[in-house]
Amino acid sequence: MTHFRSILGFAVQAIIAGLALAFVLVYLWPSLAQRVAQVDEPPPEPVAAAPISYANAVNRAAPAVVSIYTRSLETRPANEETQQRFGLRRLYRLRQDLASGVLLSEDGYILTNHHVIALVRNIRIALWDGRIVPATVVGSDPASDLAVLKINLTGLPTAPVAENPEVQVGDVVLAIGNALGLSHTVTMGIVSATGRNDLQSLLYEDFIQTDAAINAGNSGGALINANGELIGINTRNLDSAQNIGFTIPIGIAQNVMNQIIEYGSVRRGWLGADLADVNPVAQSDGSFIRRGVGVRAVAKEGPAWSAGIRQGDLIITLDGEPVVDVNQFLLAISQREPGSKVELSVLRGTESFETYATLLQQPPL
Repeated sequence: MTHFRSILGFAVQAIIAGLALAFVLVYLWPSLAQRVAQVDEPPPEPVAAAPISYANAVNRAAPAVVSIYTRSLETRPANEETQQRFGLRRLYRLRQDLASGVLLSEDGYILTNHHVIALVRNIRIALWDGRIVPATVVGSDPASDLAVLKINLTGLPTAPVAENPEVQVGDVVLAIGNALGLSHTVTMGIVSATGRNDLQSLLYEDFIQTDAAINAGNSGGALINANGELIGINTRNLDSAQNIGFTIPIGIAQNVMNQIIEYGSVRRGWLGADLADVNPVAQSDGSFIRRGVGVRAVAKEGPAWSAGIRQGDLIITLDGEPVVDVNQFLLAISQREPGSKVELSVLRGTESFETYATLLQQPPL
C-alpha cells in the first residue's frame, strides 16, 4: 500500500511539473501556443487554378458552328446624269455578306440572327468538314433578332447546350464564329454583365454582355462556357466601343427556335397597353428605385382594357413579382402563352387593386 502511494505521488508531481513547464514556455514564447493550435487545424482548401488551355471546350462546340454566306441585290435611284445618258432610273449592285450559325439538330436546323438573313435570297452554309450546301429559311423573329435555317443533311454535329444556362458576371466565355471571314475564329473573355435590356435595339432584350471580341461575321455564332457548352447566340457589338459585345441567352433562343419550327412564328403573350418607365422614387436610406410602369394608352377590348386597366394607371406587380421597368415587364409578358392569365397589382391615384388579364397573341410587328 505504501509502495502504491509513493508511485501515485510521483505521478501527480510529474503532472504538476509538466503543467508548470508548459505554462512557463507559453508565457515566454506565445507563438508556441499558436503553432501547437495550428497543428490540429485542417489545411486550407487549395484554390483551383485556371486551365492552361480551353482546347477541349472549343473542340466540343466548334464542329457545330457554321459559316453563312449570303447574296442580295441592292438597288438605288440613278442620278440625273445617268438617267439622261443611259436611260437608267435605278442602279443595281450584288451585295455579299458573311455571318455565323449554330447547328442544334442532327438533321440540319441552324440557329442564327434575323438580321443575317433579312432581305436575302441566296444562302450558303460552310460546314466544319469543308462542305458547302444551300440553306432555306424556316422562319425568323425580328423582335428577338433570331432566325432558323435548314440544310438537307443528316448526322450532323450539334452544339452541347448548357443544362443550367445561368451565367454570372466574371464567368470565362469563348465566342466562335466566322469573324471577318475567318471561319471558326475563337476569342476569349468574361461575362461583363447579364440582363442587359436598355440598348433599345430590339423589342425584347435580355442580353449577356461580354468582352470576348465579336467582330463582323460573328453574328449568329456561338458563345460557350469553359466547359464547351452553348450559353448564347452572339448578335452584335457596340459600334462606338471595343470589346463590348452582346449575346442572346440560349434559353430564349431555343424557345424561339422551337416555336418557329412548330408554328412557323413565335407565339407571345400580349397585354394591349402602351407603357412607359416612371421616375425613380426616393427611399428612406437616400437611395432611389423604380416602382412600377405607367400606362400611357390601352387598346380597347384588349386584355388590359378587359382587366379594368386605364390610361394613367401604374402597374406595380406581375404575378406577385415587383415590376421594375418596361423592358423587364414586356419580356416577362411575352414569355407567357397566349390565353394564359396574369395577376396584376395596379395603383390608380392613391388606391390600389388586384386584377387578372387573359393575354392574347401579340399582333404582327
